[in-house]
Amino acid sequence: MRIEIRFLDYWHCGAGSSGGSRTDALVIKDREGLPYIPGKTLKGHIREMAEYLGDCTFVNVCFGGSSDSGEGGVPRDICYDKAYAGEEGLCYFSSATLDEQIEESLAPHLYKTISSTQIDEGGLAVDKSLRSIEVVVPLTLYATIEECPPEYVGKMRQALMQVKRIGLNRSRGLGRCEIRVTGGADD
Repeated sequence: MRIEIRFLDYWHCGAGSSGGSRTDALVIKDREGLPYIPGKTLKGHIREMAEYLGDCTFVNVCFGGSSDSGEGGVPRDICYDKAYAGEEGLCYFSSATLDEQIEESLAPHLYKTISSTQIDEGGLAVDKSLRSIEVVVPLTLYATIEECPPEYVGKMRQALMQVKRIGLNRSRGLGRCEIRVTGGADD
């Protein structure tokens, strides 16, 4: 199954690295300096939406089972099932990357730094609350989902359509996107 992720706003997927005194969080980049979304991150966003579909067998088979039931017997994962605990999912999620035609020379033009600060009740900036993060301009990435069992292709499509935001600060307006299946799995 080939998918297209079209970002409608700035977005940020990082690996926890900072840009020193200028930027608190950098975007994860490949060897050519181009942004991408690791397959593990993509899988997590899709799994979150798959859980809302209510078919935990689909979630556990395709994405894998949780490794433990959580603290005090309260499941961390709404689809926790002892029978699938620690089992790998059947589906493989590739990293989402730019079209191969994108030239490395464009890399410096794909990023912007945005800043935010906390404001107190009086409307003033809170000391030491200024944060700057590197973001990627809106663009389109491509990925594949392999080995999806035929009986779950429809559910996977439904989960993909439910993903509306990817990456850091999703609740603050970043990462708005649309995902669509562009090939494979019964085109």
